Amino acid sequence: MALIEHTTEAPASIIRLHERDDVVIARLPLPKGSEILPGIVLTSAVPAAHKIAIRALQPGDMVRRYGQIIGRATRGIASGDHVHVHNLGIGDLEGDGHEHGDAKGYVKDYAIGSEVTPVARVSPAATFLGIQRADGRVATRNYIGILTSVNCSATVAHAIADHFRRDVHPEAMAPYPNVDGVVALTHGVGCAVAADGEALEMLQRTLAGYARHVNFAAVLVIGLGCETNQIDTLIESQGLEPGPKLHPFTIQQIGGTTKAIAEGIRHIELLLAEANQVERTPCSVEHLRVALQCGGSDGYSGITANPALGAAVDRLIAHGGSAVLAETPEVYGAEHLLTRRAVSPAVAHKLIERIHWWEAFCRVRGASLDNNPSAGNKAGGLTTILEKSLGAVAKAGTTPLVEVLEYAEPMRERGLAFMDSPGFDPVSVTGQVASGCNLIAFTTGRGSAFGCAPVPSMKLSTNSALWRHQSDDMDINCGALIDGDIDMEQLGEQIFQRFLTLASGERSRSERHGYGQQEFVPWQIGVIT
Repeated sequence: MALIEHTTEAPASIIRLHERDDVVIARLPLPKGSEILPGIVLTSAVPAAHKIAIRALQPGDMVRRYGQIIGRATRGIASGDHVHVHNLGIGDLEGDGHEHGDAKGYVKDYAIGSEVTPVARVSPAATFLGIQRADGRVATRNYIGILTSVNCSATVAHAIADHFRRDVHPEAMAPYPNVDGVVALTHGVGCAVAADGEALEMLQRTLAGYARHVNFAAVLVIGLGCETNQIDTLIESQGLEPGPKLHPFTIQQIGGTTKAIAEGIRHIELLLAEANQVERTPCSVEHLRVALQCGGSDGYSGITANPALGAAVDRLIAHGGSAVLAETPEVYGAEHLLTRRAVSPAVAHKLIERIHWWEAFCRVRGASLDNNPSAGNKAGGLTTILEKSLGAVAKAGTTPLVEVLEYAEPMRERGLAFMDSPGFDPVSVTGQVASGCNLIAFTTGRGSAFGCAPVPSMKLSTNSALWRHQSDDMDINCGALIDGDIDMEQLGEQIFQRFLTLASGERSRSERHGYGQQEFVPWQIGVIT
């Protein structure tokens, strides 16, 4: 439980997260000489959300936040010192400390399944106003999508979608108020890769996930014709079924750019009337699948927005819904908190295997997982990937981990899942949506600008300064937690209720700004030749 420490020198100036911690967090910018605790005086000015040592540390000493190791002191640290990149790193902790620990004293106890607790189901479950499809699935939005097999067909796809833009050609969509829009989701690959390799397989799995996504009433798939990612192979390998609602064609087959654009417009015009024949009806929350994301994180992320989102996720799952955590490099160093909640050794070991894959992937390329905290993360007070990961995992709440997915692999179970992905938000969310998520919850401390058609994305501000400064991008202010205006349970309930209103059709801030079409970024894992 976080405690805000009040002192006469600086009222409500720091946040203490755990009794074992070596550091506290500055709640606001603090000048040199501030007494933050009895006998502890700042040796330099400290920005808001940054760490302050509350005891002396020797070079090589492990440093704790959240009661967990976030790195080693790289030089001597005095009580009252600012703790950041100049005196904290992960050094020889990277790649060490697996299940049985190591000689350096770093023990990462996976304790598989030791913290699995039954979910207390809520009955009756909450409902939202969803769009029920003929196959029984429930959508949160109602789009027509245009997918491309290769970069070469992107221009045609966007030309077709532009014909139906409400801000450019309002007359085209005026008769169809129940259709949220026509969106083109294009990418930069699809050729010059091995025809039977992992890169193409991953791209096809991603495209298939979007092609069958419940939020699409119908989909066009457009290719050039001579690319490696042949549409016929894509359809056959992924078990898709061509028809009026899945209409594939190539530019070369149709006879060039002009004819391909006309064909796409013609086909969508035939689909719009049927796509408009939907109505929202009360549907169980069991149909909600929420993608959990954080971007532009700061030192408050693991204190406010992430744990508050976790509280909302616990409510969601208690009502029968599902959530998907991702960004494998951003759970690195905190994966033991997830393995303890794994429902089986197989689920836990699949997560551990993905962590090991990332370690090997970086090692072969001379990279480090500790490169993950971005310049913005560091300016916001986060120093190491271990620290960032411990805060990021809080988004997943406390319920059991029921499955671990490959990138863009379809979800099979209800509850909390983990999907392997990079930490780059557009790539990660693209995989989560391909896996079946129909709502996105995105926490940010620096002010990320993000959306992901065809799925609504809500953004949670970690601090009130960001909420005030960038309010037209944010949906909920989690900074109210440290301002003392709300408690964690109330904030978790507020976020859960926003899940329901957004899923029922209320537009999020990112939707109002038109975000979504440019953020479709499948993971490019292979060699481009």
